[in-house]
Amino acid sequence: MTTTKIRKADALLLLNSTTHSTSRPNHRNHHANRSNRCNKSPKMTNIPLIFLLFLLSLLSSTTAEIKTLTITSDSRPMIVFEKFGFTHTGHVAISVSSVSVSSSLNTPNPDASRLGFFLLSEESLLQVLLEIQQNPHFCVLDSRYIQHLFTFSDLSPPPLSRFNRSYPVSSPNEYSLVFSNCAPETRVSMNVRTEIYNLDRDGSRDYLSAGLTQLPSLYAFFSILYLGFLAYWIYVCFTNKRSVHRIHLLMSGLLLFKALNLICAAEDKHLVKVTGTPHGWDVLFYIFQFIRVVLLFTVIVLIGTGWSFLKPFLQEREKKVLMIVIPLQVLANIASVVIGETGPFIKDWVTWNQVFLLVDIICCCAIIFPIVWSIRSLRETSKTDGKAARNLAKLTLFRQFYIVVIGYLYFTRIVVFALRTIAAYKYQWVSNAAEETASLAFYLVIFYMFRPVEKNEYFILDEEDEEAAELALRDEEFEL
Repeated sequence: MTTTKIRKADALLLLNSTTHSTSRPNHRNHHANRSNRCNKSPKMTNIPLIFLLFLLSLLSSTTAEIKTLTITSDSRPMIVFEKFGFTHTGHVAISVSSVSVSSSLNTPNPDASRLGFFLLSEESLLQVLLEIQQNPHFCVLDSRYIQHLFTFSDLSPPPLSRFNRSYPVSSPNEYSLVFSNCAPETRVSMNVRTEIYNLDRDGSRDYLSAGLTQLPSLYAFFSILYLGFLAYWIYVCFTNKRSVHRIHLLMSGLLLFKALNLICAAEDKHLVKVTGTPHGWDVLFYIFQFIRVVLLFTVIVLIGTGWSFLKPFLQEREKKVLMIVIPLQVLANIASVVIGETGPFIKDWVTWNQVFLLVDIICCCAIIFPIVWSIRSLRETSKTDGKAARNLAKLTLFRQFYIVVIGYLYFTRIVVFALRTIAAYKYQWVSNAAEETASLAFYLVIFYMFRPVEKNEYFILDEEDEEAAELALRDEEFEL
């Protein structure tokens, strides 16, 4: 739910930097310096434009909850509030109040028509960027490719300085709600309340984007599957009490919190869809998501080390992996909360997305090491303990586990990302369905491979297999 927003933030950051170079040549900050360097070289100007177009092709819609936020002394030339997929019955309601604009130049009253809100579709973005590139003093509010909403010249007179209006969106598409500030050297303060929704056939409001309105049913369906999975797993553990290890109890907890996480996600999305607010279910969602993710990485690491069912203790290097992964997951979930509960309108939103992405990559790499160590250890042990068949079975098991984990990480990080990229905005839910399906398949395979049974085919072998196993273990090609 949070990784797709990373691409949005990067695209907006580049668009802001491009606008800085056109309307604020003297603004002294990092983005302006980078834009000024781009102005000196025409070739360098094309680089962020091409990169921006690539990133914008990766954007996906977000839930459009009813949001109220306060912007204080903000000098950014462009602030993107959110992106939403509209049907032919879409509406945007914006209310601004307590608006004040301060200027550091000699002009005491900046031109109010140079500050305002508009909608921008992905198809129109290229045309807007070309306009900016062709005219270094071009203001986005003057573009004929945007859908104008209002400017500050429409505000009521001070001291109220407010505006409240709802706009219909008759052309179905994905639009970004954007505020633009083309007045040089000005800072804006205001309170903003937004409601973005589509109308259903019965006239009720749907605050979920056109491509995400199926999410409540999707999450509810998978939560029922996991509850059934948990009930069957408990039955298997109960009927094989003698073979149950501590790792199986952790696996039970993982299934429980996965189901609870999906239940909260379903209720969260349903309430946002109907009322525009999650009514506290987002708090439960983040709590269960944190526990579930920590348990998932912990279970993968512990299974990879062979803890509980192959050996009763962890080696020092394996403990270090857990000491790295668990704190990083705490940081990742903090970043997830910040990303999910705010948006690109806050100044550090890009940084939090980068933190989340970096931590996720580190954790995905870290959990692979214990599996590789176990495979190498079993291979070395097989040369001395005289139990070739048993060691070959263990090696086969851990190699299969390695392949399954790599496949799961690849699918949920790359394939799902590709689906979000190529799917039309009306079918964004397909990537969520693919991700949950892959997760369920991963759980089923792992739980089957390491289920508590007295006669596991991986470990109970006949003596007749010893000779064949010894030949296989001598083969140097038995590697990852």
